[in-house]
Amino acid sequence: MNNKAVFLDRDGVINKDHGYVYKVENFDFVMGIFDFCRYVKRLGYKIIIVTNQSGIGRGYYTESNFSELTAWMKAQFAHNKCPIDAVYYCPHHPEKATAPYLQYCDCRKPAPGMLLKAIEDFDLAPSECVMIGDNETDMQAAKASGIGRKILLASGNQSANKIISSADEVWPALSMGLDGF
Repeated sequence: MNNKAVFLDRDGVINKDHGYVYKVENFDFVMGIFDFCRYVKRLGYKIIIVTNQSGIGRGYYTESNFSELTAWMKAQFAHNKCPIDAVYYCPHHPEKATAPYLQYCDCRKPAPGMLLKAIEDFDLAPSECVMIGDNETDMQAAKASGIGRKILLASGNQSANKIISSADEVWPALSMGLDGF
């Protein structure tokens, strides 16, 4: 039974975080993402994306825009022989959004809702799962959901003085995963 997954944040882990990315022409894959995902697929992991998307709630783009970009992104992963098993997203923000997205919720990281939903949907063993994110909220959500291994990707927007203490490991780039996963 395949009951383990690698959870990936999107912006900053899968693609370069240019801020509120919702168009294909602004979506730049992080170097090594396809090699890394093929590698973890060979190890028997599901690949699940968990991403805060408050740009929807803020009115910068629509859920339809997000769905179109997500379908394109998933097609790129499938084409590169590392299909994504699922994408979970949170459009809410507790302070900077418009109705109905202006709310506290259990899905916006650092809350664990997206991860817990995926754990339930796929009958995953949390202790066998891994979270890779580029922000403390990713690490907090992983910890709250019982994820066994938390990896901070310290490239992109993370600076050396923002290394997260709740991460089990800090990688400068995804290519480290090919050596140390």
